[in-house]
Amino acid sequence: MGWLERFRRAPAENAMATALAAAQKGDYAAALSIWEPLARTGNARAQNNIAACFSGGHGVAPDAGIAAKWLKLSAAAGDAVGQRNLATLHFRGEGVPQDDAEAMRLYRLAADQGDAAAQDMLSWMLAEQGDYEQARLHAERAAAQGVAASMTRLGNLHHDALGVERDPVAALGWWRKAAGLGDADAQAMLGAAHLTGAGVAPDPMTALAWLLRARDGGSKLAAKFIPAATTQLSQAERDEAARRAARLETGGAP
Repeated sequence: MGWLERFRRAPAENAMATALAAAQKGDYAAALSIWEPLARTGNARAQNNIAACFSGGHGVAPDAGIAAKWLKLSAAAGDAVGQRNLATLHFRGEGVPQDDAEAMRLYRLAADQGDAAAQDMLSWMLAEQGDYEQARLHAERAAAQGVAASMTRLGNLHHDALGVERDPVAALGWWRKAAGLGDADAQAMLGAAHLTGAGVAPDPMTALAWLLRARDGGSKLAAKFIPAATTQLSQAERDEAARRAARLETGGAP
């Protein structure tokens, strides 16, 4: 980018920064007053941000239809976030017809631009369709950007031999990374691995600690493993596992 183009873009970038600061403080009226004229002159990110306000009812009455109109402009202009958010509307059928194929097309456009959330969602949809090789590739891209859900999915693919050779150690590694980032399902699978000895020596106390943390974090997977871990431990060991789970909640080691 040459100096003249940077000079021309600076006012819009400064205005966008001001609007974002206002929105972060909850002053959506001020943010919208900045975003709207920018959006009407073709600023794709401003168009996306206005859509987000209408989607969430921030400073305006919620209106999925208006959100979709702004997102169509943003996505057509090539904004990755706009493409991803429009894809989500199509996936949910909010303000636009429910259309998985269109959602995937838009997620792919955003994913190809490096949008990690789009890569993760595209990976999930591909896995649901049984295209495990492509699901893995997009999950790896999202995981490289720190998306814990994709790390968990990679662990599942390696554990279940979906598109790859079964590799319990690789699965454990991915679950451990995601668990450390707070993904409750990864914590549940890590607990199950310690319980069954998949890729690691069996350790029911560590297993129960991870399973309790996963359960408290909202994972529905943990419940079916907790009884098996509990029956292998004394009451004192169960109490210690609960203490370890509390440490995990604050980011400590099991």
